[in-house]
Amino acid sequence: MRFRRVSFADKVPNIRHRVRRRIAVSLGLAALLVLSVVGAAAAGAFASPVAAQRTAAAKHPAVEQPAANHRAAATKVATGHRPLTTSCVSLGHIGDSTSVGMVSPQDLPDPAQRLAAQYANVGVKHLWVDASGGRSIVETLPGQTNGYNVARNWTAKGFHGCWVFALGTNDTGNVAVGSSVGRMARIDQMMTAAHGQPVMWVNTHTLLSSGPFSEANMQAWNDDLVKACAQYPNMRVFNWDAMDQPGWHAPDGIHYTSAGYAVRAEAIAHALAKAFPSTGHSTGCLVG
Repeated sequence: MRFRRVSFADKVPNIRHRVRRRIAVSLGLAALLVLSVVGAAAAGAFASPVAAQRTAAAKHPAVEQPAANHRAAATKVATGHRPLTTSCVSLGHIGDSTSVGMVSPQDLPDPAQRLAAQYANVGVKHLWVDASGGRSIVETLPGQTNGYNVARNWTAKGFHGCWVFALGTNDTGNVAVGSSVGRMARIDQMMTAAHGQPVMWVNTHTLLSSGPFSEANMQAWNDDLVKACAQYPNMRVFNWDAMDQPGWHAPDGIHYTSAGYAVRAEAIAHALAKAFPSTGHSTGCLVG
């Protein structure tokens, strides 16, 4: 399927200074783990995820490397059975701070639990990963690249393959505090950047009952993801919201514990194999 290419300038009007300030405040909550991991996930070959390195790391383009070449045993905590395999031999994963913990040696000391090993378990051989705290599709923090431009930059460098977009938490917060770019426009931005290649979104979930990052706001984002599936046959949505458990969350109600990140990494990889299996094809939008 061919999509009309929409420029970033067309889709993203300037946000007034007052609104930008409010957004910057809201981003601080979702970026409690202000970390950045940029590059391909190859057996722990990530930049050290500390706040001081976030700006410097974001200036370097992601580099393709083979995904972990060992077939580490799956943790089984999420799925309880042998993973399927995916047709996505090459994969680009773009995420926010809820992805940082899945590639961080501090959060997951065992490389077999990290995202690269989990993707390798289901058949991904070439993996590009860019995870950055506070990231949204539209807005940017200092020294950061937003999700849309990460995808555009990778395509310009020759990336061709499937996509996983683990974004939306910060976008939801930004819309809630007054961004002029709505939820569906943000989804359209990323789908346009994918150029018709298979895309799996990871939907959102928090434990918060109020504020920009409330679970009610996250549900509005999740609903729009499902609506977008009707427009994009190449799109699937992993229903992380349905399986997420309070015990996997850090005290802020947004991020995760080490155990939660281990579950999340395995679950996302397994969902990719269900969304785009190596044999046959999936039907419907939601993957559980």
